[in-house]
Amino acid sequence: MSNPDETEGQEVCVVDDDLSVLKSMHYLLASEGFNVRTFNKAEDFLTHASNHYVPVVVTDIWMDHVTGLEVLARLCALSPNTRVIVMTAREDLAARATAMAIGPVAFFMKPFDDEKFIAAVRDALIQSRK
Repeated sequence: MSNPDETEGQEVCVVDDDLSVLKSMHYLLASEGFNVRTFNKAEDFLTHASNHYVPVVVTDIWMDHVTGLEVLARLCALSPNTRVIVMTAREDLAARATAMAIGPVAFFMKPFDDEKFIAAVRDALIQSRK
């Protein structure tokens, strides 16, 4: 288990086209001491990632216009050190296999266990510094 002091205050980006998910994710992560930046459009996040260092991003897979899988693929070129956590409400084995092949550090089905999720975010932040 990682030490919260090591990761407190670091930026975590969340990408999801569902505003209620963004709101709850922001609340959960902020309550654990993370700086949270939310994006309801993948394109806006990719623009941000091309101009700013993003240690960790949490992205949904199924979004309008640009999927989480496309975000993963584009991040490989834009920001190869960014650690990715994937979340989805739809069980799709092909999408999960594709995502895991690209290399996220964790994969969560919504709804998920908050404690396991926070632990994955902390671990991803630590990995992003290596």
